[in-house]
Amino acid sequence: MVWWLWLLFGLGLLAVEAATPGGFVALFFGIGAIVVGLLVAAGLADAAWLQWLLFSGLSVVSLALLRRPLKARLQLEGSAADVDSLVGEEAVLLEDLAVGSVGKVELRGSSWSARAAGAGPLPRGYRGRVERVEGLTLWVR
Repeated sequence: MVWWLWLLFGLGLLAVEAATPGGFVALFFGIGAIVVGLLVAAGLADAAWLQWLLFSGLSVVSLALLRRPLKARLQLEGSAADVDSLVGEEAVLLEDLAVGSVGKVELRGSSWSARAAGAGPLPRGYRGRVERVEGLTLWVR
């Protein structure tokens, strides 16, 4: 295959990776295609079977060795700890919150569903502390 076709193929795979939610699979195949394209351009891999062997080998080995560390480095797994860190933070009520009802609060620039953790109603504008998080609902006192 011509070197510039490998580069186009690699860039296409990188575009697929950018357009799909973070699995980090097409990324390594795209990089493998670009490396093979550069090797072909340098005259180091002329035979078609060698190009495909290099592409497959580079892609699979880099996927096996680098995918998990890359995902860990970018912290794409385990985002539940971020939600649990909301406990103890101050949230501002965007509307009156009666006991037992669901209202809205603002925290970290986002709107959240909230419930009153205390025995009485909470007025709009009240600044309360988050006591616990259940799903996407904050319990505020």
